Amino acid sequence: MPKGRSKNLISLRDEKLIRRYYYWTEIQRRRFDDALAILSQEEFFLSEARIMAIIRKNCDKLTDIAVKPVPKVKMPRITARQLTLFPGE
Repeated sequence: MPKGRSKNLISLRDEKLIRRYYYWTEIQRRRFDDALAILSQEEFFLSEARIMAIIRKNCDKLTDIAVKPVPKVKMPRITARQLTLFPGE
């Protein structure tokens, strides 16, 4: 028996997490950030970032429900040189 976490148990946890996310967002009609807070603080005791990573990674594995994770928001990267183009502000 190998040491470490059981891959089977992790996959079962991930499936349950996705189903609970679906329940809170689609059936109970909660906002996604409220659903993440509930999942993080009351049900799975994982960080919200980790929960979203699990949902994004595994959302296509469940075929009986359509889970739509919130897309990642990319912040623009502005350099100091680009800021010099806006004088006087």
